[in-house]
Amino acid sequence: MSLENFEKDLIKKASRIIRLSVVLLILTAGGIFFHMVFPNFFEAQPKQEVAASALIEIDPNRIENGIHVRTGLIDAQGMMSVVNNCTNCHSSKIITQNRMTTEGWNTTIKWMQETQNLWDLGTEQEVIVNYLVTNYPLKKKGRRENLTGIDWYELDN
Repeated sequence: MSLENFEKDLIKKASRIIRLSVVLLILTAGGIFFHMVFPNFFEAQPKQEVAASALIEIDPNRIENGIHVRTGLIDAQGMMSVVNNCTNCHSSKIITQNRMTTEGWNTTIKWMQETQNLWDLGTEQEVIVNYLVTNYPLKKKGRRENLTGIDWYELDN
């Protein structure tokens, strides 16, 4: 490599470094200026969820569109008995996903009393079971009906 080529390469490299430095300087100055104009821009903005949780803290028994907001249970007679007696130990979601008959709920309550230290519900048990059976009844699930009216054909091997 000749001395002229070496000098040209050195000048190109120095030029690139100077241009990069100028770009970084401009970006830094722009960032500082932006921060001076909008000092709170990068702070976390409160989300809607935070506002909803603040409302729950203000009124934990708030009902919205027929639903108890804190638990998600349907607002009906006996709901507060369920909230007060059931959600102390477990989530309300376990209630809504385990739909049962009157006999099933009573058996489950008896099991919880015998094995999970659930207290005697007294007259509240009937109120709770009526609420659960009325609002979260057993859903029958099964196979679909057999297909009818179809012309079946044999597949060739």
